[in-house]
Amino acid sequence: EYTALLHDIGKIGIADNILGKDSSLTNKEFDKIKEHTIMGAKIIEPVDFLKNSYKAIYHHHERYNGKGYPDRIKGEEIPILARIIAVADAYDAMSSDRPYRKKLNKDKILKELKDQSGKQFDPEVVKALILILDREREE
Repeated sequence: EYTALLHDIGKIGIADNILGKDSSLTNKEFDKIKEHTIMGAKIIEPVDFLKNSYKAIYHHHERYNGKGYPDRIKGEEIPILARIIAVADAYDAMSSDRPYRKKLNKDKILKELKDQSGKQFDPEVVKALILILDREREE
């Protein structure tokens, strides 16, 4: 639970004008954003009860196909908790208004998650989220 809540703690070291930018980021700005995973892991590293969170925070922007950051690892090399956070974080981002776009509806979010399954996201984690969301709709 703490890992999910703290996964973006490294953004504390990113300038507000970059985080809140309402247009496309420059390459330099995006490189700065990418540092938040490493900074976040360093922030929680000395906290004893968060030792199991380090790898998940460090790797939560890796992509299942190996095209993520910071280490470009892929598939099962990515810690399972990082793969879960990646899907949850994307769902949260798409279902929230952002400075650069309005939130998406659930159907569009699910389509995007399915489209990125096996590419950006672990297919099993996407399936699990879809099952949970389907159950919620039935209730």
